[in-house]
Amino acid sequence: QVQLVESGGGSVQPGGSLRLACAASGVTLSTNAVIWYRQAPGKERDLVATIGPTGGTYYANFAKGRFTVSKDNAKSTVWLQMNNLAPEDTAVYYCFAAGARGKGTPVTVSS
Repeated sequence: QVQLVESGGGSVQPGGSLRLACAASGVTLSTNAVIWYRQAPGKERDLVATIGPTGGTYYANFAKGRFTVSKDNAKSTVWLQMNNLAPEDTAVYYCFAAGARGKGTPVTVSS
């Protein structure tokens, strides 16, 4: 059974940083991609970034230059480093892998 647990969310001021983590079990990260999504209240879900089995990455335009996705296969963990956060980054952030999704971690960016 695949389980994904996100952590690291919180409240920060504009320009701040957060590092989200996605702890995975029941799935091998060396053979599965992990996708970070976010969903703001009243809005559709947005793809944020992906990291493939061999470490290849993809970023949404809004994430390029500010967000970095990385992983440690041995630790079964994927991180999303988010810098220079803005109020429009406020959302619940989820990780997806192997058909499963975590419960999400909320991020609030406000002054």
